[in-house]
Amino acid sequence: MKTKLFYLSLLCLAGLMTACEKQNTPEALQIEVPRAYSAQYYANLRAYKKTDHQVFYGWFAAYGNKEGVTADYKQSPSYGEHIAGLPDSLDFCSLWSGVPSLRKGDSLSTYNPIAYSEMRYAMEVKGIKMLLPEITRMQKYAWLTLDDAGIKKYGDYLIKMVMDNDVDGLDLDYEPEGDWLTGDKFLQLVVYIGQYLGPKSSNPDKYLVIDYYTQIPPAAVEPYINFLVNQSYTQGTTSSSATFLQGRYNSVSWCPPKKFIVTENFGEWWENGGSPFTEANGNTLTKAGLQMYSLEGFTRWNPTQGKKGGFGAFYFDRDYNNSAGPYSTVRSCIQIANPAVQ
Repeated sequence: MKTKLFYLSLLCLAGLMTACEKQNTPEALQIEVPRAYSAQYYANLRAYKKTDHQVFYGWFAAYGNKEGVTADYKQSPSYGEHIAGLPDSLDFCSLWSGVPSLRKGDSLSTYNPIAYSEMRYAMEVKGIKMLLPEITRMQKYAWLTLDDAGIKKYGDYLIKMVMDNDVDGLDLDYEPEGDWLTGDKFLQLVVYIGQYLGPKSSNPDKYLVIDYYTQIPPAAVEPYINFLVNQSYTQGTTSSSATFLQGRYNSVSWCPPKKFIVTENFGEWWENGGSPFTEANGNTLTKAGLQMYSLEGFTRWNPTQGKKGGFGAFYFDRDYNNSAGPYSTVRSCIQIANPAVQ
């Protein structure tokens, strides 16, 4: 009996030690798990993207390494730094960190195979349009000859980047600072690119977009572009208003309202969704009776001339860290502009 009790005690002790070892052995945890949806959900999503609705337009850079980082490519555990983590309802994503590539050393894009595979999935399955952004500046120097041939060569380079990387289009950032490529010369670039991208081109499924801050592009660009995107930034330091936005539109009233998009800069002011906003009737509150902020104000605003094309934000990815949930402000604003069918 004592022998049996001894062996039984050993067995219990061994079992206890094994249990302790299991408890003390660290296990890999997947903190963020992307949601999976049915094929029908994604078919409906792609169909929605093709309807006449106010689009959400955003510049996204969180998938890229910060300046000075020497790693080949970013492998963040947070979906806030992944293209896969973008809201499904996003319409246009301007790839501010460059177009990711599968090929290391690719001169036309940034090596990041993770971001590349996520980008292709977002395009093909979720219907998100991916655009290549380009700050269009050419400085004039005494030793440098700039002429029509130079404009064509620059245009060919941009077209090649879009086509070789098979993205959905080009976002021309027009913010000249004493540049040579301004006014009629910028128009010449747009007209040339417009033969290959945009609504008058041989590839009408490829978008041609111009975004600008306060310096207005030539009115003659309008037939060649899909959208004119205004950086209606308040930087969170001042209040914003419908009057402010109306002024921005009035200065480019040659652009049909349906092509006009207003965007905020989330920058360091993403927590509330921008700056305090006042509507045309003086209202400053949301339906819930809370202070309205600029992204929602931009969503609700339309020029007096008609319905705008959409709204959006620079560095909108910072809304991923919203205390109310990932992209809470962005998602709610998209829902305000385009209520889901019940």
